[in-house]
Amino acid sequence: MKSGIMSLIFALYLAVMVVTANSDSNYYGTTKPVHPKEEKVTRLRFYLHDILSGRNPSAVRIAHANLTGGADSAVGFGSLFAMDDPLTVGPGKGSKEIGNGRGMYVSASKDIRKFTIVMYADLAFTTGKFNGSSISVFSRNPVAEEAGEREIGIVGGRGKFRMARGFVKIKTHQIDMKTGDAVLRYDATVYHY
Repeated sequence: MKSGIMSLIFALYLAVMVVTANSDSNYYGTTKPVHPKEEKVTRLRFYLHDILSGRNPSAVRIAHANLTGGADSAVGFGSLFAMDDPLTVGPGKGSKEIGNGRGMYVSASKDIRKFTIVMYADLAFTTGKFNGSSISVFSRNPVAEEAGEREIGIVGGRGKFRMARGFVKIKTHQIDMKTGDAVLRYDATVYHY
């Protein structure tokens, strides 16, 4: 009986400590109603240069799966790449650079005929009206859909694109199948405040 009373007292003590700890912690602020600004839509067209070859690549493989043949090809299944790709106004090498696409992508298809990557990238603008702003994409990119445009999702942004959402239609402008080097046209539709 005495141990039952001691257990009850200990349980009450713990309950008081938990309640006190929660009432003293201020990890949150007050909740206020949101009065959103008018939503805008911005359409952008730029080119991303994903260069895997040469002395100064803009994307490098940082890991590959030995079991899947990932080491045997430039973009084998399971290969993980880090990217710092230039964004330009036009598709040519000498075109004006307006920013960079930094992030990672992984080759996510075993069948090269259905070649798909899953990518996260922050597409940052370093000049002009959107200098200091970026859009973030996180999506499946079915590269093998060569015949037409493919689409990836915009999941956020910074600066003038804060709270962004939308999509990017990608069309391959040029690709070297031996090296994996590619120039891609990005047509972004960005909804933001």
